[in-house]
Amino acid sequence: MLHHLSLGVADIEAAARFYDTALAPLGYVRVWSDLRPGETGQAVGYGLSGGGDQLALKQVVRSASLSCPGFHIAFAAPSRAAVAAFHAAAVAAGGRDNGGPDLRPHYGPDYYAAFVVDADGHHLEAVCKAAT
Repeated sequence: MLHHLSLGVADIEAAARFYDTALAPLGYVRVWSDLRPGETGQAVGYGLSGGGDQLALKQVVRSASLSCPGFHIAFAAPSRAAVAAFHAAAVAAGGRDNGGPDLRPHYGPDYYAAFVVDADGHHLEAVCKAAT
């Protein structure tokens, strides 16, 4: 249903460094950049190597809160190990832990996920639904 998703961020360079690090364990990379230090309208896009963007980060003027309560993004992870690596990388890159890697049986018997919050307040999840 969705082609791509865009998130507003206050500091595009810091956000790009965070997402470069946090998304790498899931196999997602920066597929394009429009970074022009000091100028407005900067952005970066993430997706699978050689493909188009599925997630874009766009620099916006900071408001009280950039994200809406209840909003979050769940990234598909190829394995449970990738979920754990995402969580570790995101926290090491400055994300706030919002639930470490573990089974979440209330979402399904094989729902393995981890949760973090980025510097702009966006709630991020990595999830793998494989049996092992």
